[in-house]
Amino acid sequence: MSQHQPDPDAPVGPPVTGQDAAPASVVVERRVEWSDTDAAGHYHFSAVSRWAEAAEAVLLRRLGFASLFGAIPRVHFEADYLQRLWFGETVRIEMRVAKVGVSSLHYAFEIRGREGLAATGRMSIVHAVVGAEGSTPWSDDVRAALTGAGPQPPETYATGPADGAPEGPGAGTAPPDGGRPDGG
Repeated sequence: MSQHQPDPDAPVGPPVTGQDAAPASVVVERRVEWSDTDAAGHYHFSAVSRWAEAAEAVLLRRLGFASLFGAIPRVHFEADYLQRLWFGETVRIEMRVAKVGVSSLHYAFEIRGREGLAATGRMSIVHAVVGAEGSTPWSDDVRAALTGAGPQPPETYATGPADGAPEGPGAGTAPPDGGRPDGG
């Protein structure tokens, strides 16, 4: 018996089976907002966790499992920061299911900006139904979707110039010294 009610409005594709089955994934675009930046004008480390969670929310909604929210606490998050992203820049977050355990779910994600790969990371959650003691195994339908639904339709919020550059003179550009106090 399933522990959730699928969202009847979610766009769910037909199940993929056999050698064509692939773990669920989604691509989400966002723009680096002013609140995502630190004093130097590039993204603050905490923006990566928000973007990863936003991509997870899109993925679960696409699969019809929005009702899982409130029953999937995070138990691990890690990120490697590889490149700066600047205010106004378009970012592309790819979230994919890396592993499904009995009651755990492990995601891998990549965040790309204008110059390429900017951050990578992993996030793990556990299915823990409210009121249950401990974790709760995934239902067969959730497990099947997570392990075999493949790429889901992307979500794009960012609009603007075709190259993804922010609008206006100097908007979203790095300072001439790269934004570092030592000018390097």
